[in-house]
Amino acid sequence: MKYDALMALYEMPFFDLISQSRKVYLENWENNEVQLCTLLSIKTGGCSEDCSYCAQSARYNSGVQVERLMEKEAVMERARAARETGSTRFCMGAAWRGVRGGTKRFDQVVDIIKDVSTLGMEVCVTLGELGPEEAKTLKEAGVTAYNHNLDTSREHYPNIVTTHTYDDRLSTIKHAQEAGMSVCCGGILGLGETAEDRLKMIETISEMSPQPESVPINSLMPMPGTPLEGKDPVTVFDVVRMIAITRIAVPKAKVRLSAGRTHFSDEGQALCFFAGANSIFYGDKLLTAKNPAVKKDMDLLASLGLKTQAPFTDVENIGSGKCLQNEEEETLCNTCG
Repeated sequence: MKYDALMALYEMPFFDLISQSRKVYLENWENNEVQLCTLLSIKTGGCSEDCSYCAQSARYNSGVQVERLMEKEAVMERARAARETGSTRFCMGAAWRGVRGGTKRFDQVVDIIKDVSTLGMEVCVTLGELGPEEAKTLKEAGVTAYNHNLDTSREHYPNIVTTHTYDDRLSTIKHAQEAGMSVCCGGILGLGETAEDRLKMIETISEMSPQPESVPINSLMPMPGTPLEGKDPVTVFDVVRMIAITRIAVPKAKVRLSAGRTHFSDEGQALCFFAGANSIFYGDKLLTAKNPAVKKDMDLLASLGLKTQAPFTDVENIGSGKCLQNEEEETLCNTCG
């Protein structure tokens, strides 16, 4: 969707906008359900990058303790627990600039992925920059989705990160897609960007071919010791407006209400779901930041009459685009595709 059309949406009265996005949601998502996703940091801190929002950068005195790559069985324990509490996507993040084939740490991550992929959940990883061969290896190991956010607009990006470029991020996304992985790609609100920056980011995301399978909308949680420590939090109305615009621009994507949910009331989150969010990160921790407790999330969804996505029944075809919840049909569906 082009910038001018996105700006026209942005300038609509709030209730008109979310009414339109709700209509788009209902046209594309029939089940009125929310996917629960769990995010685990499998290697924390000590990253060489200078992303100004990130407490895991080695350049900042954020207080985050550097931890080595987790042992496989420890990851499997967390993955099994995520599955038992209703998550249908397990995302593993490592604080690295990127991965390179033939290295010990890449081989270790691939080994972990192979085991996690047997548990019947979508497997998502976020490992930084990715080359074409590494992307193919991850796909073959069982990765169904690669997370690589754009964060903001091309124009604002150099104000946030200087150790890699916007084109570097787009190249990684291209490599993931060419290897057959779906892409999870969104951004962060509250980085000092303008409304124009937010819309240009959505323009870039919406014009990807294919469009991302999921789009996380994060709200900056200013972390102590980072350059953005003192930034004012965004309002829930900013988030709802961007969720609504994303839903209209990328109608078949799972729009994920991500970091920053702790800032919002139940009523504010309800507006996000009405506007088109249909996925959340779920659990007690989101990388290095707090996340609403499991019971609180389940109570909120129940009070809104929202179902959680059912567990997958066909482990071998997760991420293939086949409907995994109807064994008699191999058709594309909004839940699985």
